[in-house]
Amino acid sequence: MRLLRLLELHQLLSLGGAMGEEWESASSLGELFEAIKDCRRCPLGATRTNLVLGTGDEQAEIMFVGEAPGFHEDKQGIPFVGPAGQLLDQLLGSIGLERSQVYIANTLKCRPPENRDPQPQELETCTPFLFKQIEIIGPHIICTLGNHATKTLLATSTGITQLHGKLTRKGSLVYVPLFHPAAALHKPPLKNTLIEDFQRLREHLDSERVRWREEAEAAAEPEASPEAEPEQMGLF
Repeated sequence: MRLLRLLELHQLLSLGGAMGEEWESASSLGELFEAIKDCRRCPLGATRTNLVLGTGDEQAEIMFVGEAPGFHEDKQGIPFVGPAGQLLDQLLGSIGLERSQVYIANTLKCRPPENRDPQPQELETCTPFLFKQIEIIGPHIICTLGNHATKTLLATSTGITQLHGKLTRKGSLVYVPLFHPAAALHKPPLKNTLIEDFQRLREHLDSERVRWREEAEAAAEPEASPEAEPEQMGLF
């Protein structure tokens, strides 16, 4: 299972092209940040205040992936610290989780001007760093927040309206797409949908934990050795 996951992540990393640089050999998020903190691969590097890598538990079971840093995130270098982040904290609390127990990141590490949508060149440049984060953290469930993160990580054209709250498996990786908290702030009726989807996320997490435990127990069981055939007595 571990080998399969690493192979899948290797395929994801290859989507961004072979760069052959220090970030590829990073074994921790700290090393990754040091390797890319001065990134200027796309024009966003010239307009950002801070590169926003992510925040939370490096060994988290659940990883949340949004779209891109906003105004407050760009200033502080931490994802989801504005109003959308406050709502995310409330939603986590509703299912018994705290920000420190999960990991939060974005598809882009730099703020697009005026919070516009990510452009294809920016996604192509930046998503290999996200896939490297996934490789380092090894989350059991990845929650994509909004259309851009969902379409990028699931490689699908299906929108968040159809996918939200549903568990999707791609190989050994498990995804649960969710509406972006910012969408619920702009469209209040979506807040109830998000609350319901977080309850579904809690159910998904509980059922997946049972599956992970069963798989771990099965992997730990020693293989039964074939029984030796009874020795045949000689006729004389």
